[in-house]
Amino acid sequence: MIKNLVRGFGALSLALVSLLPSAAAQAAPAPEVTTLADAVGLVTLTEEDRTGYTRSKFKHWNGGDDAGDGCNTRNEVLLAEAVVAPTVEPGCKLTGGTWISYYDGQEVTRAGSLDIDHMVPLAEAWDSGASTWTAARREAYANDQGADVSLVAVTARTNRSKSDQDPADWMPPSPEAQCLYVGEWVATKLRWQLTADDRELEALKVYAEGPCEDTIVHYTPAA
Repeated sequence: MIKNLVRGFGALSLALVSLLPSAAAQAAPAPEVTTLADAVGLVTLTEEDRTGYTRSKFKHWNGGDDAGDGCNTRNEVLLAEAVVAPTVEPGCKLTGGTWISYYDGQEVTRAGSLDIDHMVPLAEAWDSGASTWTAARREAYANDQGADVSLVAVTARTNRSKSDQDPADWMPPSPEAQCLYVGEWVATKLRWQLTADDRELEALKVYAEGPCEDTIVHYTPAA
């Protein structure tokens, strides 16, 4: 519910909130807020290299943020994004519930019809810097619930249409979602210090300097 309310602000506001234990709060990176154009300017330009990539190098789904709830990351995201809460049965089986897939604006009433999309796909993350990370950091990325925009519940159709493409080659089919999507993409790149290639960066600039110039990006660097 909270995530969908955040996205309801559309292209004018993007929320990226890290939920951290209070004991570590003083050491947590400070949230950053900037315009989309300035945020795009912070993304480092490099060539991409997919050499050595396999999906298995990003362990997911793990036990999630709450080790005691019996749910993995996928189901925790579904519970967080539901606009009508599902019933949680033994083994974290979800029945009922309602979700809104913001990529296409579709209402979904069956959890199995949803994919949990990595905002920046795992292959794209590998190309953009994750190939040098430890296995533990790649697992943290693949299960990132510390930022509301890192993992999103969307229709399987749109997620599979997107696949591992960046905004130069794919945008949400709903025009109302596109500025929000670009902002969330850039926020995720900055959160994890991922880079972009020429085509991707140019596509982001087109949106930032045109239809999405009023979009504000909020992000918190990953620890």
